[in-house]
Amino acid sequence: MKNFVRVVLLTLRRRFTFLAAVVCSIGVALFWGGNLALIKPMIEIVFTDKKPHALADAKVAEAQNKLATTRQELAAAQAALPKAPAEKRGELQAQQRRLAQRLEVEKNAVRAAEFLRPLVHQFLPNDTFATLAIFVAAFVLATLLKDAMLVGNMLFVERLTQLAMLDLRNSLFRQTLKMELAHFGDGHSSHITHRINSDVNCAFAGVNALCGRMILEPLKMIACLIGAAIICWKLLLVSLLVAPLAAYILVRLTRSLRKANHKAMEDMGFLFTLLTETLTNIQTVKAFGMERHERRRYRQSGKSFYRRAMRITFFNAMGRASAEFMGMTIICLAIVAGAYLVIHPNATILGFRVLEQPLSLGSLMAFYALLAGVSDPARKMSEVIGILYRGVAASDRIYEILDAQPKIVDPPQPVTLTEAQPELIFDRVSFRYTTGQQVLHDVELRIPFGQTVAIVGPNGCGKTTLANLLPRFYDPTAGAVRLAGIDLRELRLRELRKLTGLVAQQGLLFDDTVLANIRYGSPWASEAEVVAAAEKAYAHRFVVDKLDKGYATAVGERGGRLSGGQRQRILLARAILRDPKFLILDEATSQIDLESEQLIHRVLEQFIRGRTTLLITHRMSSIALADRIVVMDAGRIIDTGTHDELNSRCELYARLCELGFQQAA
Repeated sequence: MKNFVRVVLLTLRRRFTFLAAVVCSIGVALFWGGNLALIKPMIEIVFTDKKPHALADAKVAEAQNKLATTRQELAAAQAALPKAPAEKRGELQAQQRRLAQRLEVEKNAVRAAEFLRPLVHQFLPNDTFATLAIFVAAFVLATLLKDAMLVGNMLFVERLTQLAMLDLRNSLFRQTLKMELAHFGDGHSSHITHRINSDVNCAFAGVNALCGRMILEPLKMIACLIGAAIICWKLLLVSLLVAPLAAYILVRLTRSLRKANHKAMEDMGFLFTLLTETLTNIQTVKAFGMERHERRRYRQSGKSFYRRAMRITFFNAMGRASAEFMGMTIICLAIVAGAYLVIHPNATILGFRVLEQPLSLGSLMAFYALLAGVSDPARKMSEVIGILYRGVAASDRIYEILDAQPKIVDPPQPVTLTEAQPELIFDRVSFRYTTGQQVLHDVELRIPFGQTVAIVGPNGCGKTTLANLLPRFYDPTAGAVRLAGIDLRELRLRELRKLTGLVAQQGLLFDDTVLANIRYGSPWASEAEVVAAAEKAYAHRFVVDKLDKGYATAVGERGGRLSGGQRQRILLARAILRDPKFLILDEATSQIDLESEQLIHRVLEQFIRGRTTLLITHRMSSIALADRIVVMDAGRIIDTGTHDELNSRCELYARLCELGFQQAA
């Protein structure tokens, strides 16, 4: 619940919109109760043989007569008290108190009748049907105003929640981008996507219900209860005898709803993850004929969510049925009690008289209408309880992301790198993933600025992990990576990553134009500079000749409309445009055809000059670009040197050369 309160507080920052919504809710409640209260005068006008003006005069005379009678009875009781025997004085004193209370009631009735009489004479025609028509017209007008207020309430509440939803999504996206790379391996990206979309929707559906119906419906109930209490508060208390039982049932149901909604959120997140994973790897699924297996997995997950959803529906249905049953029970109690009081106007409960004066037909009908007006909002409130608790569960999942702290952050006092050509040093570096897997062990490596170093070795030896320490995708668990002697953790992340460029084997393009993809990371670059970078990457020719709209051509999701070689040349053009001091080439030519590889090598021969390059590869042709080769195995550097030196003295390197690096990666 604490996290849901945080979502609500985020929503309430727009105070004027919230205030406008509350004002509209109050207006709806007043017109709701007022409309039901109009039943009393309409019934009294219809079920009488007097004209409206005569009826108003008769009401004043009746109230004055009752007041006079009560005064006489009170005076008689006061006169009889001193002469009464001791055993009867207690009874007379109690009677005197009741008469004094009734006297106040009668005085109020006289004041009300005398206040209304001139208004009736002045504003209502002395014709029964015409007066009834005026009341009906007032009823319709009040309903129209109530509906206008209701529309305003819905618009203000929706504006409130939509703007807050936008703020929260922006915060979630900003927080997600701040997290370190390991965060996206530990928690599935699709799971994060589901939370940003579906969970935020559920959270604000709960907020919408809270700021909308959970304010509006109780106000409507309060307006009706006040109206019923004005008519006869004692009869109202009798009618509400079952209210505590209804509240107890509702509390029990809401507890079960909260647990069920939390588990349903988890199941839905897993279902979304499974769907995304299957569609992302659809080629693999079809290649291995695993459609049936994936259908089975999805069906099982769907069944689990279905069971949760049915449990939630059961609790919601029970809540609604309980609310309706209790509402009808309250009305039935009121009918029975009201009928009894009409038959026995002097009835008492625990010695207290229920009615100080008999209820008229109009008052009794209005009382029943107001009680019915209470039951409808109560039913609607029971319907939104499930939405509210779904929002509570979703808020907990949302703030798991927002409260997460990134492990790779800027230092409190960043150091500025002043050296133009800094040496790169891996100083006794070790690294362990959060799973506990040790990947690097005490790695020492010095790379003078401008040198191209090829890193080779078998699968899982730590090549890519070592390179990923340079842009601080990860931080070492021991040791340090330094530039010009400065620990990378002392530099500002943005400044450090401006110095680095990456062309990876799994580098993907965005579903945007060729121009936008090349310019990605260098938004200040002009179109001419983009074209120049594409020419250097041997991408310009195919962009102009083979793509329908040239640089304005959309490359599709993940660059799917381009071949592997074309994608790599676009990625290389992006790196060239950025012009980094440090370049990481991670299997950049491993999945392209021979012609594209030759073109890219021609580009790299020129581009790697004057910058430090880490070249991770298993192709002999790429190794020729390196000034030095580093051989890794099991997270350690086992040798370093030129191709000829390593081939003669390093058994692992010689074996990799014999295999043509085909079994390594």
